[in-house]
Parts: sequence; C-alpha cells; structure tokens
Amino acid sequence: MKKLFLLSILFSGIIFTSCTKKTKKNIVIEAKQEIKKEVKKELKFTNEQFYDAEGNFLKEKAKDALIEMLEYHNYPVFEGLREKIWLTDYNKGNYAELGLASVMFVNNKEDKYMLMDIFLLPNQMLGEHMHFAAEGNPVKMEGWLVRHGKSYIVGVGENNRNQFPQVVVPKSHWDGKVTTNHIIEANEGDFASLAKAESPHWQMAGPEGVVITEVGNVHTNSGVLRSDPEMN
Repeated sequence: MKKLFLLSILFSGIIFTSCTKKTKKNIVIEAKQEIKKEVKKELKFTNEQFYDAEGNFLKEKAKDALIEMLEYHNYPVFEGLREKIWLTDYNKGNYAELGLASVMFVNNKEDKYMLMDIFLLPNQMLGEHMHFAAEGNPVKMEGWLVRHGKSYIVGVGENNRNQFPQVVVPKSHWDGKVTTNHIIEANEGDFASLAKAESPHWQMAGPEGVVITEVGNVHTNSGVLRSDPEMN
C-alpha cells in the first residue's frame, strides 16, 4: 500500500512537470508569434523608381510609395484618397529626398480656416518656404500635429543643427543651403507651430516617414515663397 502511494505521488509529479513544460513551451511559442506580428517590412524607396528614362516625374509611382507608407502606419486609406493626393518634386528631379504630398480637406477663405494632411517619405525634406498675405487673405499662420512617424520641424530660433546630424539638407535644395536652423524633433502626438509670421520654415521626415495634420487660418498658393529660387 505504501509503495502504491509513493508511485502515485511520483506519477503525479511527472504529469505536473510535463504539463508545466508544455505550458511554458506554449507561452514561448505564443510570444514568438506576437513578436513576428509586430515586425514591419522596412520602408525603402529609391529616387529611380519615381522617374522614367527621360527624367519625367512619375506621379502615380510616387503615389504607390505614399500608399505603402500610409498602410505601414495604419493610416485610413479611404476610397478616393489616392485621387485627392497632391504632390510635387519642386521640378528638382529628386523626389525621394526633396518633395511634398498632401491632401487638403478644407481651405475656407471666407471664414479663414484650413486643415490638411501632409505626407513625407522616409528622410524626405519639405523645402524651406515662407507665407505672405496675398489675394486679400492674411499671412498664413499654421501648426503641425504629428500623427504617425517623426518630423524634424525647423524654423527661426537658436541654431541647434549640430544636435541633429541625421538632418542633412540635400544638395538639390539650394545647393544644400537653408536660412533657418532651429530644429524641433516632433514625434507622434507632438504639436509645433510657426514661431513668427512670414518666417522661413521647413521639415524633414524621420526614417519611417511622417504623416502630419496641419491646421491654419488660410492657405494661399500665390502667397508662398520658397528660399530656393529654382523652386518658385
């Protein structure tokens, strides 16, 4: 009887140990599966994919890249979004490094308010520019909310460019020049605003690109002046 009792305890211990090992194994497998789900495909684009053999800007190819980035960030790609996207390479032929894409949701010139989303590809620069009063509209004042990714928002203020060696102005932008060098590193949920009316400002996306919601009083195309004369 005593032997049977001891065997029973031993057998129970083996079953418990086996179940514990299986449970731990299942936890490890599930954890590995979760890690796999979180790994995203790297966003990588080359300038060559945006131009044909004659150097013409292929806007639909650029939109393909933008949609890929938006899906990467789980931005709602609603029906008709692709058609609403406005984009430019500033006629510089270097869209991968210097360009702009946006969707203007509202620009009410009567009541003076606007809202649009800006899309920048990984490490892409939005060229330095200023806003002035034009066509009866006031000087544009604006602010930017980073929704996805990271943006280096640059404007007037103390020069702190040496703290951000990753922010490199491409040669295609005014031979690598800008007039403002105060950088604000804005991550998801961060908001920054234009420091001074009519002041030069520019942005550069982080390695995963950026989606920014811009709010302002009103946008007037003819009131925009870019620092690089070749971009006007």
